[in-house]
Amino acid sequence: MIKFNVPPYMGTEFDYMKQAIATGNIGGDGEFSMRCKHWIEDRFGAQAAYLTTSGTSALEMAAWLCDIEPGDEVILPSFTFSSTATAFLQRGARLVFVDVRPDTMNIDETKIEAAITPRTKVIAAVHYAGIACEMDTIMDIARTHGLTVVEDAAQGVMSTYKGRALGTIGDFGCYSFHETKNYSMGEGGAIVIQDPALNDQAEILREKGTNRSRYFRGQVDKYTWVDYGSSLLPSDMLAAYLWAQLQEADRINDDRRATWDAYYQAFLPLSEKGPLGIPTVPEGCVHNAHLFYVKLADLAERTAFMELPQGAWRAVVVSLRSPALCPRRSSSTGASRARTSIPRARATVSRVCPCTTAWRRLIGARSSRRSCRSSRAGSGR
Repeated sequence: MIKFNVPPYMGTEFDYMKQAIATGNIGGDGEFSMRCKHWIEDRFGAQAAYLTTSGTSALEMAAWLCDIEPGDEVILPSFTFSSTATAFLQRGARLVFVDVRPDTMNIDETKIEAAITPRTKVIAAVHYAGIACEMDTIMDIARTHGLTVVEDAAQGVMSTYKGRALGTIGDFGCYSFHETKNYSMGEGGAIVIQDPALNDQAEILREKGTNRSRYFRGQVDKYTWVDYGSSLLPSDMLAAYLWAQLQEADRINDDRRATWDAYYQAFLPLSEKGPLGIPTVPEGCVHNAHLFYVKLADLAERTAFMELPQGAWRAVVVSLRSPALCPRRSSSTGASRARTSIPRARATVSRVCPCTTAWRRLIGARSSRRSCRSSRAGSGR
């Protein structure tokens, strides 16, 4: 059985984890956590970044910092992972699903304004497969209507839009370092915050509602409970594992891009003839090769494709998308908590086949095993 995903491993992870253990601090915000934090800030030009226990918890932090109240509406794409939705549901938000573009499968920016009501508070922009949404338009709409923009850049680490790192364009950016992502700490994530005025609140939120971070910086003589919070700091051992990969970020990225390009060239002739669709990367977008997929004509054709006998296609592994992507069709929760009109997403859910490492055998791509695999379409935050 060919594995769908092989977590990245550079070979120096254990050495760094041993160093973390030797410091006597394997809790949160240790030496390696700080290294990863500063790497994100320096590499991506982020005002402030904080490691979290997952991409999901980063989204939950963003939802809290957006000051969502029950009944507030959040606009999000209908084709996404469940965490994008549940992070705001926890705060009592009403979800407004907007259809996706047929080329990138990102939120269709031309349909956002029609979905805005007096209760709208947030636009959640999900960068599917590491390919950017049309952020200039989304930010213009948000500024016009006084809305907050949260970037779900779980799949977008190292991707850019017009030269700006995904996750640093909106008010908040959320990354995932899940084992299925390009850079991994097993379970983990990070939140990027644009407004310095929210830094203290973010630290309190992830430190169980205390001002513990200020205490460790010597800004208070003792720390105490000051506000709502949770426990959102990952272990420094996990940060040490991630640090090994961040140091090799360019090599991993280049390797994945080489494999993605091989997929693209292999499937381009079929795409030009019409049997299947392949990813589109808009002008001004630089992607991180997180995911390559093919789109078949319809559910019947995809089903037939998946049922091909072993032989020429024996190395093909396909996966179904998570149920939250098409809320009224496949999720009772989505049906009861959202309003939406999403014909493209309904069509897309029955057409997409994400590709995996195994596709290399089919197309003869050459790449190292540790970093060429493509993640499920959103599996894990």
